[in-house]
Amino acid sequence: MSQGQPRRRPQGQGEAPQQVPDQPITYGDVFDVSGELAGQPVAPRDAAVLQSAEQAALGRTQRGGPAAVMQSAAALNERAGHVGKGEITGPAAEAGATVTEAEIPGRRVVAESVGGQVVARFVTPSRVAATHPAGALGQDAVTVGRALEAVAATAAGDRPVEQSDAAAVQAAEMRVTGATLTVPGGVAAAAQAAADHNARAARGEDKVKLRDVLSNAREKLPADKGATGEDAERVVSAEIRNKLDMATTPGGVAEAVTTAARLNQERP
Repeated sequence: MSQGQPRRRPQGQGEAPQQVPDQPITYGDVFDVSGELAGQPVAPRDAAVLQSAEQAALGRTQRGGPAAVMQSAAALNERAGHVGKGEITGPAAEAGATVTEAEIPGRRVVAESVGGQVVARFVTPSRVAATHPAGALGQDAVTVGRALEAVAATAAGDRPVEQSDAAAVQAAEMRVTGATLTVPGGVAAAAQAAADHNARAARGEDKVKLRDVLSNAREKLPADKGATGEDAERVVSAEIRNKLDMATTPGGVAEAVTTAARLNQERP
């Protein structure tokens, strides 16, 4: 995150149990904050307040977002007896938790704050207005597969594949297949393999580019479909969760799927 990148993420639901901490997990442990808030333990009530703010402003709790991070930290603190279930820390009680959303030309900026300090800020393409139901998209709709191939045909295709790209491609693949697992031999598997390889590659010329992975995306997808606003939101969320600046890559996978979804909705 450009501001408030979690310094260490407690494990969430579905992951192996984490050792109960001897010392309480504080806001300063998981977010880039300062002052009194940094030394305060994260409590269940704090997490609930931010979760409620996320749901009110965004319609859902952000997967891997600040509220989810706080919930995991608070659960560990409660299990260790560092905080009580209904406890809310001083700074959060005084200033509360807020989620603000602003639209600038072509971009959407969301900031989340606790105790008056920003704990997360992310930038994504503007939301796609749903003017046509997903089932009403015609055969000439721009598909998710075509959107992925469009990335390969632009300057963004020269970028080495990173984990954020692999996560976005995986989300796109899951949206078209309806599956919850990566398809063996599919485009998401290729993207993840490329990201893993690039993380180990010492030289830039040895790294796999997005173009290498996405140029024939439709051939690697077991299915395809017209891109929708919901598809775009899932892909955007996956991409920014894996980027330190919490901003989509210009011309990257998330922006390509969002553009495809917007074109589909703008069709007469």
